[in-house]
Amino acid sequence: MSTPEFIRAIRAGAGQQLLLLPGVTAVVIDDEDRVLLGRRADTGRWSVIGGIAEPGEQPATTAVREVYEETAVRCVPERVVLVEMLAPIVYPNGDVCQFQDLTFRCRATGGEARPHDGELLEVAWFGMSELPPLERFALERVRRALLDEPTWFEPAEVGAADGNPG
Repeated sequence: MSTPEFIRAIRAGAGQQLLLLPGVTAVVIDDEDRVLLGRRADTGRWSVIGGIAEPGEQPATTAVREVYEETAVRCVPERVVLVEMLAPIVYPNGDVCQFQDLTFRCRATGGEARPHDGELLEVAWFGMSELPPLERFALERVRRALLDEPTWFEPAEVGAADGNPG
């Protein structure tokens, strides 16, 4: 994913120190219960669609925007599937980020799946028995999006509210 301009501005002053960023993942399902995946230009691997929320942007709006920008597919978020703080990532240039990911299950409503903004090499719909190899991050989000379960999140540690975990 390309770095948003507001992140570049923050980096100009903050340097490479850890930035906590709001990330959104969209697991898009069509009327045939297929999952929309994109093959990423940066890694060459298939994955779910996602990106960084813009300042002031609601997470569901981020999901809709990212799906359309990357795949030309229109969608509607149906529910939050997962809320998770990911491990910090150190990029090749030394920048450090940690993403708080909100994953949405979305229903496709239109458009024709195709690479739309240069971040993806390919875009395709896959049935669950036809999924290409996926990293654990993507596979777990697809799996949870297809379950009829409450939103998953890491439970708070006992005593966390008073600053004394455990």
